[in-house]
Amino acid sequence: MPKPRTLHEHPAAKKRFGQNFLVDPGILARIVKAARLTSGDRVIEIGPGRGALTRELIRSGAEIWAVEIDHDLQADLANEFAEEEGFHLVGRDILQTRLADMITAPCKVVGNLPYNISTAILERLISERELFTDAVLMFQREVADRILARENTPDRGFLSVIAQAAFEITKGFDIGPGAFRPQPKVWSSVVRLIPKEQNIFDRVEVRKLVSKGFSQRRKMLKNTLAGLVGQASGIDLTRRAESLSLDEWQALTENAERS
Repeated sequence: MPKPRTLHEHPAAKKRFGQNFLVDPGILARIVKAARLTSGDRVIEIGPGRGALTRELIRSGAEIWAVEIDHDLQADLANEFAEEEGFHLVGRDILQTRLADMITAPCKVVGNLPYNISTAILERLISERELFTDAVLMFQREVADRILARENTPDRGFLSVIAQAAFEITKGFDIGPGAFRPQPKVWSSVVRLIPKEQNIFDRVEVRKLVSKGFSQRRKMLKNTLAGLVGQASGIDLTRRAESLSLDEWQALTENAERS
C-alpha cells in the first residue's frame, strides 16, 4: 500500500500555478463538513495539489474526480491514491475542460482554488452550473468579498452581479495564511454556491451591458450606458452601477432591448 508522503517529500509549490497547499487538519475537516457529503456522492475536486483535502473527501465515502494540471503532482496523486477505487485523476487544465466530459450530473464541486485563476474558474462554473448541486470553494478573501458584495458597497462590481445571478451564495469562514504551505500573504475565505436556474444574466449581451455599467465606477449610469438605456426602464440613471440590485439590472437590460 502506498505510504502518504511527508510535506518535504512532495514537489515544491510552483508560482506559475498559484500553488499554496492547505495543510491544517482542522480547516480540511471544516471544508468537508461544509460540503455536506454523504457516501456515494460524486465530487469534482479542483486543484487537489498534494492530496490533503482529497484524502478527507475520500474518507467521507464520496467518489472523487480530482482535476490537476501539474504533471509532478499528477504522479504523486496517482501513487498516493492508487488503491482507492473511488479516486479518479483528471490530468487537465480545469479552464480547458468541460465538467460534462468528466462526470454526469448530479455532482458537487469542492476546491482550494489557485488565486491567480479563481475568477476564471468561477465564470467557468457559472456556465456549467446545471451539472452540480452545490460547490464549496476557497478564494482569496478579497475575491470572496467581491462575490458576496451587496448593493451600495465598495466591493460591488461585475463579478458580484453575475455570481449572484447564477448562485445563492453564503460565506463559510476565513482562513489565515498559517494554514498553508508556502504561506500566502493574504487571507482566504470559503464560500458555498448553490446554482440557480438559467436566466437573463447568462446572455452575452446582458453581461456586456453590466460590464459597461461598471466600466467607469465613479460615473453615473446615464454616462456609462449613454445611448443604450432610457428613462422608460424606471431606473434613475443618475445612480451608479454599484447601487443596482439584480432586479434593477434586469429592468435596465429589458429596456435596452426595446430601445
